[in-house]
Amino acid sequence: MHDWNRAQPDCESDIACIGLMPEDIHDVPGRSIPTQAQVINQRSLNVLTEVLSVAEINGSSQFIPTNHTRESLLDRPFHIYDEEFLEIIGSNSTLTLISKTEGNPMFHEAAIWHPPTDEMFFCQNAGALAAGTGLKKSAIIQKISLSDINPSITSQRNATGLVKVEIVNSEVAVINPNGGTNYKDQILFLGEGQGDNIPPAIYLMSPQPPYKTKVILDNFFGRQFNSLNDASINPRNGEIYFTDPTYGHAQDFRPPPGLPKQVWRFNPDTGAVRVAADGFIMPNGIAFSSTGAHVYITDSAMAQGFANSNFSYPASIYRYDVQQDGTFENRKTFAFVSPGIPDGIHCDTKGNVYAGCGDGVHVFNPSGKLLGKIHIGGTVANFGFAGKGRMVILAETELYFATLAAEGAFPGKLY
Repeated sequence: MHDWNRAQPDCESDIACIGLMPEDIHDVPGRSIPTQAQVINQRSLNVLTEVLSVAEINGSSQFIPTNHTRESLLDRPFHIYDEEFLEIIGSNSTLTLISKTEGNPMFHEAAIWHPPTDEMFFCQNAGALAAGTGLKKSAIIQKISLSDINPSITSQRNATGLVKVEIVNSEVAVINPNGGTNYKDQILFLGEGQGDNIPPAIYLMSPQPPYKTKVILDNFFGRQFNSLNDASINPRNGEIYFTDPTYGHAQDFRPPPGLPKQVWRFNPDTGAVRVAADGFIMPNGIAFSSTGAHVYITDSAMAQGFANSNFSYPASIYRYDVQQDGTFENRKTFAFVSPGIPDGIHCDTKGNVYAGCGDGVHVFNPSGKLLGKIHIGGTVANFGFAGKGRMVILAETELYFATLAAEGAFPGKLY
């Protein structure tokens, strides 16, 4: 086993620059470092020459590790913090920019893969000033065809313009879509609502034109939800679990909250709606493990919408044990992230946990140990696996496609 924390030698070669001795590359079969990967020596971060003040570096700040630059971090975006990450990224991991905007955050949330057509759906940022969405107009839904992404594209770091991004005009408009997931061969979107009179709602959309759409939930005993955010399907019982923070109010397109900020569960077969968990400041992303034994929920309270960030609030991932009856027990603090907040969250088939954070996608093993990052250098609101070895990453004004070895836990696969 490698000693990943050995002192870094002088950079006489590319191997030395990523923190390994040349002989390390060959002494363990299958442990070569992919071209787009590098090791981050955590021990070198424990004591810094200067630890800056809170005014100079905080939860929103991009941290540049010792012996690195912003450019070197972007140059090799798969950052290895622990050797387990090599199993996740594989031997030929790649990251490709496939679309970019100049300011409008078109690539925000609800990365939903539809296997029969091999398409990835996603939506624009609702409430962002640069988008003009929220109160005056709704964010839009879009999609790409993953069959358009071939080796000639993934071999490039920048392939903008080579993959078509299409607008999806659903038959019934999904008002300010945010989170979503697969549900019974259809696409489930959570709409944040708009103003006082268009309530947040759960929509079910056909993935095929003309994209027939219907609302399946828009209230709790007549009371509007706050600003529905994200959803996941419990693979044991098939019920829909969803989060309801107040980001619509924090971004000035929804009224003050009328319900606690909670996690809910919904059984469309019986119509039952009930609380699954509370005690959050801003419950955000939610994902079940592949077996349904655990559920992971992000609390992104550090980000307060248009208000200033509160760095004493959570930027944390919590884990619950999921009982056979669908209830949650044994809340555990799973991880605290920096920079930024954990937003969208997903699991792979081996129980590893992935979260969109302030500098990219962070990857943890089932015990909460940070294994590595897919470093974008900016905020990743959400992302989505497309089966085995493929991931689409939504970085607000940038859309990325990554190849790796891991396979995403597909929603609803077991029920």
